[in-house]
Amino acid sequence: MTDFFDRLPFAPDKFQIQAARHIDDGTSVVVTAPTGAGKTVVAEYGIDRALRIDKRAFYTTPIKALSNQKFTDLKVEHGEGQVGLLTGDNVINGDAPIIVMTTEVLRNMIYSESSALDDLGVVILDEVHYLQDRFRGQVWEEVIIHLPSEIQLVCLSATIANAEEFRGWVEARRGNTELVVETHRPVPLVSEYMFHDRHRDTVELLPILKRGKANPEVAKRLKKGRGRVRRFFPPRRVETVETLAAEGLLPAIVFVFSRAGCEAGAQQVGAAGLGLVTPADAAEIQRRAEEGTAHLDPLDKTVLGYERWVDTLKQGVAAHHAGMVPAFKETVEDLFTGGLLKVVFATETLALGINMPARTVVIEKLSKFTGETHEMLRGGDYTQLTGRAGRRGIDTAGTAVVLHSPHVPFEKVAEIAAAGSHQLRSSFQPTYNMAANLIANYPQARAEELLNASFAQFRSEQKRLDLERRIADLEADLEEYRKSAECDNGDIWTHVDEAGTDHHAALRDFVQGLGEGDVLEVEGDRAVVMARGYGASPRLLLLSSNGLVRTKPESLGVAVSRLGTLTLPTPILARDDAYQGRILEALSAFDPAGAPATPAIDGAVNGVAGCPQLGDHRRWVRRAEKTEKDLVRLRRRAGRVVDGGLVGQFRRLLKVLEGWGYTDGWALTPKGEKLRFVYNEMDVAVVESVAAGIFEDLTPEELAAVISMFVFEPRGLDEVVVWPSQRIEVLSGMVTEIVERLNVDETRSGLTTTRMPNGGFTNSIYHWTRGAHLEDLFDDDAVAGGDFVRNCRQVLDLVRQIRDVFPDLADTARTAIKAIDRGVVAAGGQS
Repeated sequence: MTDFFDRLPFAPDKFQIQAARHIDDGTSVVVTAPTGAGKTVVAEYGIDRALRIDKRAFYTTPIKALSNQKFTDLKVEHGEGQVGLLTGDNVINGDAPIIVMTTEVLRNMIYSESSALDDLGVVILDEVHYLQDRFRGQVWEEVIIHLPSEIQLVCLSATIANAEEFRGWVEARRGNTELVVETHRPVPLVSEYMFHDRHRDTVELLPILKRGKANPEVAKRLKKGRGRVRRFFPPRRVETVETLAAEGLLPAIVFVFSRAGCEAGAQQVGAAGLGLVTPADAAEIQRRAEEGTAHLDPLDKTVLGYERWVDTLKQGVAAHHAGMVPAFKETVEDLFTGGLLKVVFATETLALGINMPARTVVIEKLSKFTGETHEMLRGGDYTQLTGRAGRRGIDTAGTAVVLHSPHVPFEKVAEIAAAGSHQLRSSFQPTYNMAANLIANYPQARAEELLNASFAQFRSEQKRLDLERRIADLEADLEEYRKSAECDNGDIWTHVDEAGTDHHAALRDFVQGLGEGDVLEVEGDRAVVMARGYGASPRLLLLSSNGLVRTKPESLGVAVSRLGTLTLPTPILARDDAYQGRILEALSAFDPAGAPATPAIDGAVNGVAGCPQLGDHRRWVRRAEKTEKDLVRLRRRAGRVVDGGLVGQFRRLLKVLEGWGYTDGWALTPKGEKLRFVYNEMDVAVVESVAAGIFEDLTPEELAAVISMFVFEPRGLDEVVVWPSQRIEVLSGMVTEIVERLNVDETRSGLTTTRMPNGGFTNSIYHWTRGAHLEDLFDDDAVAGGDFVRNCRQVLDLVRQIRDVFPDLADTARTAIKAIDRGVVAAGGQS
């Protein structure tokens, strides 16, 4: 350990040393720490130890961009020959002792029982909190569940609220697992609120929090702006950057939850000519931009809007989002980390591990569109985004700036900023491909045991046990409350039921006759009527030694009585403390004269109604009734937490597979064996389409077009499909018919339905595979090249699977791969 830390250019933190000791002990470890705290040092130590004991190390990341960055970093540390890269569509030095890969690649290796796992000593699961992602998160759980238990895990996570629970689950799956928690941010964070004041014509920047709560000065100020004409509104983007520059808060990352917003922000600020960079820096930006894109075809660069992009860069401003080609994004990252760019408008993917620290992080809006609905950011989301604020060794503090929104109350802004982190939740769901691999690798009992080993089921079981404990406690409380409520004079429960029906009218009439100053005896206590309401059932404002309360007639109880009247000094100041003190002093000395007045209840006031301890009995009854309601609610919740919930879903999924000929009991048919190696959300639809002959006798461009239907998902809802040929349109109809029949069986079985194929990318990929250039495919001079490249690479990934799984289609698939993987698409795979 000493040798490793001696090589560092800085003194290690306590949590890094603690994690290293656990790694040396051979245990798995979960490390949670704020962004920028130094989790990577723990990962590097895990790699170092694996090499020292002649084992390999795998470093997994959630996204290819982060894999590429780690690949570059580790090559600098260990040498080019020691590090490899596997990202599905890119293989570099695959036999190296250190391999960087996306998490899906490792999952696929585990299912295929790859020999690469034989001498594996450690797996680094970076950004492990990604397992809560609803689209891809279950892959992390599959790895933790199915990775051979002798392989050490080093799980790196952002700060989460239930770290101990997560550690407990990993330990239940893999044996002894230690938790290391670091809560200290290496650079303190200050959260600020920015708004434009119309009256003062200024942009204001004020602290969001004061002593950990909403800053009352800001809240008070914002209340003054309410009226017909709004006084406060969000500052414009140019105003925002000007204010940050004036306050010395650049460089900054501005998070905008849309690609169009990122592009618009960069263009607006760039066009404003704010003088953010020197002429010398602008020249260096131009040089690095040319160098970073030198491998792209000049014609492709024109179509991608290269000149406009560079002009904006030279103003010290850029956009960063998934719609950009990798070369553009990586150039932006290089320029920003080099201090040449001052403002980057980015989507939230930039917060996921990519090393781009800034002085300031700006969040334009606290809500984002998830693809289905708009959702408010949670505390953990805020922490993740603002983790980029503050450069270690440069800034004494990082700054997070939230822009004003009239739709989000300031108190909600403060609540999110102060929350810190949220609980890690599972997104685990059985899939057809998972089912096929479980059948191939395990007996049924063991497979179902593994499903019950998911984090989702672990949390469910812990929740069930917790609910059972709470139910048992409440049942014991209820028994005590019912005993305490019993009355020697009669049945308190019958009395309460009758009082709830027969006595309400009498109580309302009684209250109608009361006035200010009347002294009541209510459940053994004296109270003065300070005010009486109006209507058929007027409420009373009562003052007693317990304070000031507002009550309904039926809440007084049938044993209530009027003892007489106090003369109240006028004006009546019911809520004034000094006034209340004088009244309570008079109340304590009050001496009733004459017989008390009571509600006109039918029959004699005897039995339970005449019990002098009726008030106490009724209080215990109310406690019992509330406890019974709580028990009903908890039992209902416990009923929803069903043991084996995932197993039940798995069995329903198996019935669908058997009905479609993929399984025969607990065995795979030939079609089922194919399904094992198709990793696509429409996996059954892919295999079924091949089995139905839809892929037969296709040209390479037709194969690519049909394949695209299984991977392409449009960003908008109203995109018009342009078919490249009538044959492709007919084949699309055949695929759709298969999926519709599958959906019927899924719905009948209570499963989530497979999505429909989409032909929105068929025309582009068809002509690209035939040799078209970008300029032939797009009229716009600034196409979202990143979307095109990513869609092409997704098609490539599935075409490669078709090549490997279906030998009869291999020749056509190889030709299609060669035709697709060229130009800007090939450059995207190398990045």
